Amino acid sequence: MNKRNCLLVLMVFSCFFVYGQDKNFIDQPYIETSAHVDTLVTPDRIYINILIAEKDTKGKTSVEEQEKEMEAAFKKLGIDTKKDLTLNDLASNFKKYFLKQQDVLKSKSYTLLVRDAQMAGRVIVALEDIEISNVNIDRTEFARIEELKMHLKSMAVHKANQQAEFMAAPLKQIVGPAIYISDRSNIMNSYQSMPMEIRLRGNSSAKKEVYQPADIEFEKIKVENVVEVKFKLGQ
Repeated sequence: MNKRNCLLVLMVFSCFFVYGQDKNFIDQPYIETSAHVDTLVTPDRIYINILIAEKDTKGKTSVEEQEKEMEAAFKKLGIDTKKDLTLNDLASNFKKYFLKQQDVLKSKSYTLLVRDAQMAGRVIVALEDIEISNVNIDRTEFARIEELKMHLKSMAVHKANQQAEFMAAPLKQIVGPAIYISDRSNIMNSYQSMPMEIRLRGNSSAKKEVYQPADIEFEKIKVENVVEVKFKLGQ
């Protein structure tokens, strides 16, 4: 037998061997079930975008002056500005510069991280007090999201196993080891970036009322997991 024929025989044998394995897997008795688990968590990372713009007035208030006021206000609230306040970009309004032949009007964009809705409300009021109103919530997150996803996977597999045992019991069959597992996780947070004043209730810089914590509500984050499991069945 020449080398070409030997190679052909080996290829055919390999195909039968793989086919035989697949056939054995399909032919063995098994039960298939799916399970869904989900939970809601309160966001503990709230990212607030703040835009400071140089005021185009006779006694022009510079970005640097507003920055100092903002940082002082945040420190009064106990915020670690070195850790939780980050500068996004520095931009200049060249259109106004060329039209008026004056100094460039600058702006700076910051992102502030706070960890609960109450602190977010305090931040908003503090910014209103120093006349910084270009503020919006960028996004909300849950810090231990990966840990939570792993926990839900385990719960879903456990639920699938219970379902399989429940279905096999009337048949007087025993649920054996899993022979196939697949899963998918999903994080649902429909919160969209919106102007801060839309989210505020009970406070207004125009009224200059005595301070009260701003009433801000954040939609809870839904985390869900679905698994599909095939278990071997025995007598």
